[in-house]
Amino acid sequence: MNRRLLISVAVLLMATTAPARAATTTAEDVHVEGTLASGATYVMDVPAGWNGTVLLFSHGFRPPGGPNPAQNVTDAATRALLLKDGYALIGSSYAINGWAVEHAVPDQLATLDAFTDRFGTAERTVAWGQSYGGLVTTAIAERHAGRIDGSLSMCGLVHGGVANWNNTLDPIFALKTLLAPDASVPLADFQDQAAATAAAATLSGVVTEAQNSTEGRARIALAAALHNIPGWNDPSQTRPAPDDWTAQQANQYPAVRGLLATAAFSWRQYTEVLAGGNSSWNTGVDYTKLLRASSGYEEVKGLYKAAGLSLKDDLKALNSAPRVKADKEAVDWMSRTSAFTGKLTKPQLTIHTTGDALVPVQTESAYLRAATAGGSRPLLRQAYVDNAGHCTFSPAEQVAALDTLENRLDKGRWGDTGANTLNSRAAQADPTTPARYATYRPTPYLRPYDLAHPGDAYRP
Repeated sequence: MNRRLLISVAVLLMATTAPARAATTTAEDVHVEGTLASGATYVMDVPAGWNGTVLLFSHGFRPPGGPNPAQNVTDAATRALLLKDGYALIGSSYAINGWAVEHAVPDQLATLDAFTDRFGTAERTVAWGQSYGGLVTTAIAERHAGRIDGSLSMCGLVHGGVANWNNTLDPIFALKTLLAPDASVPLADFQDQAAATAAAATLSGVVTEAQNSTEGRARIALAAALHNIPGWNDPSQTRPAPDDWTAQQANQYPAVRGLLATAAFSWRQYTEVLAGGNSSWNTGVDYTKLLRASSGYEEVKGLYKAAGLSLKDDLKALNSAPRVKADKEAVDWMSRTSAFTGKLTKPQLTIHTTGDALVPVQTESAYLRAATAGGSRPLLRQAYVDNAGHCTFSPAEQVAALDTLENRLDKGRWGDTGANTLNSRAAQADPTTPARYATYRPTPYLRPYDLAHPGDAYRP
């Protein structure tokens, strides 16, 4: 190769591998809104004196037909704290509402591209999200790790889509079988949203009536146990004693009604449209075994005994009732888009409230199982906030979680991630809001499904 050709090749390599534009600080706070090619919108807030870290926020589930604004942080108070600390905050809407992971992940990555085009390459990129956004964040962490340095999932659906819809099926299967065995109430494969709404209304009426009797309350508790709905799941509720089964069931009842009104029917039907059918099943499920592994098992036993009901007979009825089969193509779609391998290559921290009824804390056990089998257990840390409700974290608790992840990225090791350390970081970040991290270990997730365990696969 002659000298002139060598020079030409060198120039071409320099042109095609030129480094991305370095991050630039701004003289004043900058707020940017825009629209992506997909039609999704984005929002960016970059403070004066940006610290070089960008936080890519993924928002939670939004039903089709509702508002769909871009969102780059959980709440206004947390935004103020993070901007004060110098973080750039970015995030998008997703091109569609509903179970939008096929759109959400590329929309989020496109938002990151738009940020880089305008402000330069960040020194550090952290993906974070809450609820359904925790699923989106974990999908980015597993499939696009080269775009980020670490991730934070808060109250996330880290068990994945198949596990989520299976676990949503079990409680309504129990309610229909035990409270309305002769009613025409489809549990899946809805023709349209009207059919899902009608089924939800019918079963909700049955549950409302059942709550008026000791027998009905015991059976509602059994259904709640199959979803691991805790006996304290709303901050407005009085926290019951550990063995006050009556009070716990009273607290679970509105959560069961809420499940019927949203995820179990309406949201399921929206998701079936995207999946091309029903992606959940209970063929082969042993409900006696499932209940015994539930966090609510002792409560159910106590309430059945008080009602004079035979728990053995009701479990036999569940195990002998006709089952719901999945559509294999829909399972394949849900597995491909929304199930996890457990193979992290960058650090991930997850946090969860202990009293979450919508996305029970046991989802964290499911992802721990996947990460252990996937060989990335050392990269994962999980922490728990002792509070009721879904995603009811204080601003201090959120900033403490981000500080903990940043510390891991700075030092290359986790160090102390115990409750005392997290609470100390929370108090330092914002002494005006609660710091309630606690030592906690959730019970196993009842119906796990991940790509690291071939035995989880659907078998009709």
